[in-house]
Amino acid sequence: VPRHVWARERRRSAGTGLAGPNTVYVQVVAAGSREAGAAVYVFSEFNRYLFNCGEGTQRAMQEHKLKISHLDSIFLSRVAWANVGGLPGMILTLKAMGLQRCVFLGPPKLQNYLKAIRLFPGPLKRMDLAVQLHTEPEYKDETMTVYQIPLTGKPLAAESTLPQSPGASTQGGNSPKGDTGPGSPRAAQQSLEEGNKKGSPKKTGGEQKCASRHPDLVMAFLCKIHPKKGKFLAAKAQEMGLPVGTPAILPIITALKNGESITFEGRELFPEELCTPTDPGPVFIVLECPHEGFVDAVCENETFRRYQEGLPENKVALVIHMTPESVLRDSRYQQWLERFGPGTQHLVLNENSSTVHNPRSYKIQTQLNLIHPEIFPLLTTYQSKEEEAVCSVPIVRGECLLKYHFRPQQEWQRDAVTVCDHDAFVSEALDLPNFQTRVKECKESLSAVPGNVGAYPEIVFLGTGSAIPMKIRNVSSTLVNTSSTRSLLLDCGEGTFGQLCRHYGEQVDQVLCNIVAVFVSHMHTDHHSGLLNILMERRRAFAALGQAFIPLFLVAPEQIMPWLHEYHNHCEEILGDIRMITSQSLVKGCENIKPKAKWFVSALLENYDLAEFQTCEVQHCKNAFACSMIHKSGWKVVYSGDTMPCMALVQMGKNATLLIHEATLEDGMEKEAIEKTHSTTSQAIQTGMKMNAEFIMLNHFSQRYAKIPLFSEDFSEKVGIAFDHMRVRFGDFPTIPKLIPPLKALFADDIVEMEERKEKREMRLLKETALVLDELAGGENKEAPCQKRKQAKNHQELPNKKLKTVN
Repeated sequence: VPRHVWARERRRSAGTGLAGPNTVYVQVVAAGSREAGAAVYVFSEFNRYLFNCGEGTQRAMQEHKLKISHLDSIFLSRVAWANVGGLPGMILTLKAMGLQRCVFLGPPKLQNYLKAIRLFPGPLKRMDLAVQLHTEPEYKDETMTVYQIPLTGKPLAAESTLPQSPGASTQGGNSPKGDTGPGSPRAAQQSLEEGNKKGSPKKTGGEQKCASRHPDLVMAFLCKIHPKKGKFLAAKAQEMGLPVGTPAILPIITALKNGESITFEGRELFPEELCTPTDPGPVFIVLECPHEGFVDAVCENETFRRYQEGLPENKVALVIHMTPESVLRDSRYQQWLERFGPGTQHLVLNENSSTVHNPRSYKIQTQLNLIHPEIFPLLTTYQSKEEEAVCSVPIVRGECLLKYHFRPQQEWQRDAVTVCDHDAFVSEALDLPNFQTRVKECKESLSAVPGNVGAYPEIVFLGTGSAIPMKIRNVSSTLVNTSSTRSLLLDCGEGTFGQLCRHYGEQVDQVLCNIVAVFVSHMHTDHHSGLLNILMERRRAFAALGQAFIPLFLVAPEQIMPWLHEYHNHCEEILGDIRMITSQSLVKGCENIKPKAKWFVSALLENYDLAEFQTCEVQHCKNAFACSMIHKSGWKVVYSGDTMPCMALVQMGKNATLLIHEATLEDGMEKEAIEKTHSTTSQAIQTGMKMNAEFIMLNHFSQRYAKIPLFSEDFSEKVGIAFDHMRVRFGDFPTIPKLIPPLKALFADDIVEMEERKEKREMRLLKETALVLDELAGGENKEAPCQKRKQAKNHQELPNKKLKTVN
């Protein structure tokens, strides 16, 4: 049982009611930057909370050891992808960790969103997700009482296409109305049409859309930490002759801490003499004001006004503003800030934050860059160009892991704030045994390799891990740059946009405009939950660069459409941003492709100068696909998605220039690979050999191989290992295998640890096999007499006892 749960239960059984916790602080998880959004974590010894959960929140929490399994409640200020994009992955992780209960609080659309994500395959369908709306009584637990404050905004002018809130999009109403998801499955299309028929007539259809989609309701949270009784001053009591250290003191302490005076040996004693003052319980507010249309709603709110009147019990310690610079500059908002008085701290989380949220990723990339600076380019960040607002009251700008303590005393704490020390990262690598020698040898051997590296195609690995995002490897996504103006995404897991920001920095908008198509291999969350953010940020990029908007070709299983329709109908408009081509229609020999989809396929090929784009069904979950693209110049790239060894993939990939194949598990884990329908390292390499691929890049590694997978005996001059942010061109194929010795030196400790784990696993399997053989031998020797059966039983028990001592 986690310690905080044990402490909570112990206090409940002691009947101490809602006496406040001793330790409470708020910590910034995501500081509002474009790639990370805004999210905060609140800690007490009894409870843990999360406010907003955009893409990358889970990854940041994993990296910084903010325990996801301890979350009690998740508060969402509004249903915009910037706030809820990380929820599908977070909920799956909570489910996998066995969390019994998690409460979600937020606006009414939250129910629609949670209903929509149940369309994802797997555990999300079966989860019990409790939602508490603002119309219900306040939320109360062992730490605090939370009041939800609904704020209704006025929509901005229709011309405004640039998002105003951290990482959010105000595109509602801006999507092209004429194109509502062509190529979608018939059932999903019919349900959309039926929904429109059931709604109001055409005159009010726009109003109906506005009511269901516009971010017109934001939830602010006013959190009141429970009062804490004063501390009994034992030393002073002893001086005054009270029976300290005896059972007689207990009722005296209880009475004094409850604020009652007592009489002891004819003398009246008052609480203020023997106890520190009661802490009435600090108040803090979490407020998102997405754009200027919400400023009046904030400034005129009666609940906020009561907390600006200066009453001691209503004193606000901290206001967390998830607020863009345009709102901070607004004179109405500035006057509202002033009304809290000088005792209130103000924390601002928005796109002007320049903090690094994933320092481990920067560290590894800095060290890999020492091996080969072109293949492992240094990471950068996206910096907002908007000028910072000058505020009339002091404000604190958000940084990742910045803390504000409410108890034991109110203060800022910067000890944990993330920093990226480039020189320290380099020094650490150079001090590793043999690393410098291996790098030098590698560079000498590369001088003999011909340097005819063509610029395109260029493969950029954005996410090379499986299942959940971790500190070093993000989930699946690969960018294929076919030219300087055209790019294609192969899978689009959570955090793909953040990875693009870290890789391309200021150039990210141009890269987004270059992406004309996304291929989604299958419906597992780690392969497609970054898609909506790409759609929204891509729309924003076209507007920022002043370019005409072009919808994106989405090549995906048709089963993705019900989810996209549900989100479009109830949350934010997205269907106008896509032109759907079902993966099923691109399988060789498929005859049922519709005329409109045929036109889309022709346009897709023309955009990328491709001769062919083909899919085949692979052996993973239902409706899982691989893809192959052949360029008119003759090169061929094949992407496996997730699969076991599969002959259909071998056939489709014949004579590929490059095969990108999943290698989720190490050799020796073939049984687990079958159970999870994945491939081992050698199985992936064998698939490439069978299709006569010129080169094989392995990716989609289990997160147990966080830094580097174990090397297989099948590794050859034709095989490379993918890392996040690795950049590969066809001319790099002779170079990549030569990087393995310095990679082994860089990750030597990790390789030793993995080999030890492998040995232990093999020993365990040997023992289990010996035990089974022993039991079988015992069964064969069974004879009719009871005595012989007893002897056989005793014989079997002996190795069991021995094994226990060995383990």
